[in-house]
Order: sequence, then structure tokens, then C-alpha cells
Amino acid sequence: MSDSSLPFELAQEYGVVIVGEEGATLLAATAPHMTLATLAAARERLGKPLRPTAVSHDEFALKLRTAYSGAARVEALSRGSPTASQLPAESRNVIDAEDLLAQASAADAPAVRLLADLLRNALAQGASDIHIDATETGARVRFRIDGVLRDVETIDVSLHAAMIARCKVMANLDIAERRLPQDGRLQVLIAGRRVDVRVATLPTQHGERAVLRLLDTAAAALDFNVLGMPQEIQSALRDAVRMPNGLVLVTGPTGSGKTTTLYAAVSELDRATLNVVSVEDPVEYALDRVAQTQVNPRIELTFARALRSILRHDPDVIIVGEIRDKETAEIAIQAALTGHLVLASLHTNSAGAAVTRLVEMGVEPYLLASCLRGVLAQRLVRRLCVKCATAAPPTREEKALLNAHKIAIPEKLYAPRGCEACGDRGYRGRFGLYRWLPLTSDMSRAIHERARDTEFEALASAQGFATLATGAAPALARGDTSLSEVLRVVSI
Repeated sequence: MSDSSLPFELAQEYGVVIVGEEGATLLAATAPHMTLATLAAARERLGKPLRPTAVSHDEFALKLRTAYSGAARVEALSRGSPTASQLPAESRNVIDAEDLLAQASAADAPAVRLLADLLRNALAQGASDIHIDATETGARVRFRIDGVLRDVETIDVSLHAAMIARCKVMANLDIAERRLPQDGRLQVLIAGRRVDVRVATLPTQHGERAVLRLLDTAAAALDFNVLGMPQEIQSALRDAVRMPNGLVLVTGPTGSGKTTTLYAAVSELDRATLNVVSVEDPVEYALDRVAQTQVNPRIELTFARALRSILRHDPDVIIVGEIRDKETAEIAIQAALTGHLVLASLHTNSAGAAVTRLVEMGVEPYLLASCLRGVLAQRLVRRLCVKCATAAPPTREEKALLNAHKIAIPEKLYAPRGCEACGDRGYRGRFGLYRWLPLTSDMSRAIHERARDTEFEALASAQGFATLATGAAPALARGDTSLSEVLRVVSI
């Protein structure tokens, strides 16, 4: 936000947002509710002539969001740190329906303003998490952007304690409990965008640390094409999720986009004629015509207990956010065998390991072989910035790496450089690498024989199913990502 801009709450009230300058004149977009009186008030406050352009409500909301989401930091945040006597009053300032940008005014306590500013800047930069790490002298704030943490701020020790307290208040946690981990959830408005925030605190040597996970529902990509999934895998996955029954697994480590893929698969279903029920931890995005249940261990609402109840609700499709234990696995398998389609995620490092993991949990191999339709393995890689990526023929060392991973050698390899557009990171955004393994007769036989995951992988390769690494060849050739990025997230 420049010096020639109105405060957010006034821009929203007046229906006037400054979008540029032309000499001494300010260019403004105006909403339908703007009147001549409010335009005159805006001119008087700014002290400059305005050239208004009328836009629709939706266009105005977008321009308002764009202008203020990445607003400059509030000056002198570290001045006047709140004392213990100030915390109760601060604790009553819970963020609810009021927009966070409107709340974070100069009159607020520094911890309130700092946290509000961190949230909106994280959203503007596309961060998925905010880490507030306790240190000996205060705290270090980092954003996770495109899967990689980056330092953005250091704060004083006195302000750190107030910020953690503020996080707890927002998430309805016990502000006095500093010895035990806590977790909660809240919803805020940031420049008109409704964002879910998961808050987790943890006591450490130098004080409490907090992690805030941002779930921006407006940014959710629930389409296979947007996710970067190859057409042949899209087709195979669509066929699998349109079957009347069976088990479809999505695998990968934490943060590989498994939940988003499950949601995208659900969007392919005719939910008007199907009863779709999910059990998740947590419910990340609200899905239309899907009954979503969130587990709650505090009241013993586990995946297994929720699944048992779901089976009494006449479901056609069941979504299991994660198979974590034998009981959940057995109920999911029985549901798939008794006429339900079950879509589930599993934390494994390869598609082949998904089968052995379930068998090791105690699932009978013959039951798994009878209901499994296929396994999707995936990873997220960073996308190279189109404005600054550099290209060069692969070096001898790079060719050796490509050969070791059985990746087709392209004419050129692309690498990050860094520019203003990408924040000097060299990357902007992420997309998926995928591997689909259908249940062939040979794989079914291997399940019965309790084959190890390495044997499954060898069998899949022999049958022509590309690994995650070999499947990255087209993306490398197009310049979508770099070789170093592919090797960072996949293994041979």
C-alpha cells in the first residue's frame, strides 16, 4: 500500500481503491456503491485529484484484495510492547467476521498489528505456513513458500510472548498453559478473503513456538489439469473413481498434495446422485454435496469410529483422509468389498510401499487384492519463474544424474536465477509429479505372495509404468522445473 492510498477500511467503505498514478492524478477503481459524496471525501483525504473508473462489485473486490493483501508493514511494530496488564484487554480482541486489515490499525497493540501483518503478507506471497520459532533473543519468523521455508522477520523477546498469546486467543487455546502443546483453529477475513488458519503451539527450550497453517479456500485448485496431472494418468484415475466399488489410494509424504488430489477426484463424481461422506483430519476445504466429518481424539472420535458410523448412513463414496492404523484399514477394506467406493490417502514414499504398509498393518493380502483398484503416488515440485529461468545444454554431471534416474536426456536443462517477480527465489508456484499403478493380474499375484515394496516397484517398471523420476522428463524438457528440484523430492 503506497502513501497515496486510503486505509483499507475507508477504501472498503467509500468504494474507492487507488490502482495507479498518472502525474499528479491518482487513478481509482470505484465500486457501484460509491457516491459523489464519498468520492469527494476520498479526494479531500488524499489531497490529490482522482480519475475514477467504475467497475463491478466482483472487480472492485479483486482490486481491493490485490492492492491491500501485500501491504507494506506497519511502521514501528516493536514500539510499545504490551505488558502483562495489557494482555487481558488484547485477549478480548478476537478476530471473527471483521476484516483483519480493518482491525490492524495503528491504535492496536503491537502484537496484534504484527500478527495481522504477517498473516496478510503470508497470504499475498502464497505461503502455506507461518513458523514462529523461539530463540534465545526472541523469535524468528519464517514462511513456507512452495514447500521451502524462508526467513522473513526477527522479533524481540517481549513481543514474541505477546504474539504467542495472541495466537492462542485467536484459536481459543488456554493462554495460561505454556507447558503442554496445544492446537486449535480459527477463520479470518484478509482483504475480503476468508482463510482458515490451523494453530499449533509447542513448548521449547527458549519458549513456545507456533505454527500457523493457512488454508486459503479461494486458492484451492480442485482440477486435475491445474494440478499438472498428465492426461493419461487423469484418464486412468477418472476410470478408477467412477467404479461402483473398490479402493483407490493416494500416497506420498506430508505436504505432497494428497488431500487436494482426493478433493479433485471427488469433483469428478456426480454428487447429485451419490451420497458422498468423508472423514478427515482436518477438514481443509468445504466441498459441495459432501458430508464432511472431522476427527476429534479428545472425545474419541477417531477415523475408525467415524467410519463405522458412516457405513450406517448409506454411503456410495467414502473418503478417508488418512489410513493410520489396522482398525481404520480393515474397515476401509470391508467397505470397499461390500459395494462402496473408498478413496483414501496413505503416508508412504512409493506406490509399491502402499501395499506392503497395509499388509504390515494386518490387512489380509487376499482381501486387499480383491478390492484395490489402483495406487497414485505423487510429489510437489516448484515451478521455475518464467521471467528469469535460464537454459543450457546438460553438463556431463547432469547427464550422469539423468541416466542414474533413467530420465530421458533433454536438449536443454533449465535452472533458477531469481528476479523481482519471484522474490529472488527463482520459482513461483508448484505442480505435481504423478505415478499411477493399476492393479494388474501380476500385481494381484504379488500381493497374495506378500511381495516387498521393492519387488512391486521392479514389477511395475517391467510392465512399463514410469517412476516419478522418469515421469518428470517432459516437465524438464519444457522448462517447468529444474533437475535439482526433481531430485530434491523424488528418489530412484
